[in-house]
Amino acid sequence: MKGYIHIYTGNGKGKSTAAFGLALRAVGDGKRVYIGQFVKGRVYSEIIAIKKYLPGITVRQFGRGCFIINSPTEEDVKLAREGLAEVGKVLISGEYDIAVLDEVTIALYYNLFSVQELIDLLKKRANNMEIIITGRYSPAELIDFADLVTDMREVKHYYQQGVKAREGIEF
Repeated sequence: MKGYIHIYTGNGKGKSTAAFGLALRAVGDGKRVYIGQFVKGRVYSEIIAIKKYLPGITVRQFGRGCFIINSPTEEDVKLAREGLAEVGKVLISGEYDIAVLDEVTIALYYNLFSVQELIDLLKKRANNMEIIITGRYSPAELIDFADLVTDMREVKHYYQQGVKAREGIEF
């Protein structure tokens, strides 16, 4: 079966959640799933659940936390580039059926590596590998390269009323 490239982008909530839902569906069908999280370094509830209940999913994080309110440091760049190198090996290995590149567009937005570097790796992937890319600010070149693009638009969000991120819902 030919694999396709999906992008879930936009300023609305649910991009990573949709990708993790697809990963859950794939594991239910016996597929092997790799999730590389860029810019993220904390232990989110989905990571706990995967480690506890879903051995068919491998998760790697390439971040120290969330620098989005600051500027990335040299360490942030180093971790993202190491992640990109690992993802490149995963894409050609044939070990996985699906790869989720969570928040990779944020890494692109902050110039932790280039769009062309990512596209070059995507071109080398195993032909049957499905790729799911998430994050805001997806660049036009990546959107043009993808096979499926969903733009999640925020219409209304309770953050605007001061509601903080809630464990098990937002993280």
